[in-house]
Amino acid sequence: MERFTISMDDQLFKQFDKLAQARGYDNRSEAIRDLVREYLETARLQKSNQGYCIATLSYIYNHHERDLASQVTSAHHSHHDLTLSSMHVHMDHDNCLEVVILRGTIQDVRTFANQIIATNGVRHGKLHIVPIEFAQEHHSHSTAAHTHSSPLT
Repeated sequence: MERFTISMDDQLFKQFDKLAQARGYDNRSEAIRDLVREYLETARLQKSNQGYCIATLSYIYNHHERDLASQVTSAHHSHHDLTLSSMHVHMDHDNCLEVVILRGTIQDVRTFANQIIATNGVRHGKLHIVPIEFAQEHHSHSTAAHTHSSPLT
């Protein structure tokens, strides 16, 4: 493990330290490592749509709006190869929150998420992508191949 020293003006340091404590970090090093991971992932994803990812897509919609629930459900069925799991929460009498876990190529996941988020009536859509290594592997404990997904950072 490498060690390095950074310099930071007092005001920025106090803000960082306060945020790290508020988020429950036991030490500054882990907070800095998480910031670097996020920075590297952001840079990688801006540079390229290549490779695989695991992602969460969250959005809110009013289930009373014209066929919106069926449009969203239909889109998920059309992309069943990307959707690993979903959770549906009834927020109130009208609004629903859905959180979907997706896995596939970065390009396919991003295209699907944009389709859902751009659907008329969907609000507060947010996609969080984590690049992964994606491999089919055989192990001695099983005769069938299964998938391994490991984060790149």
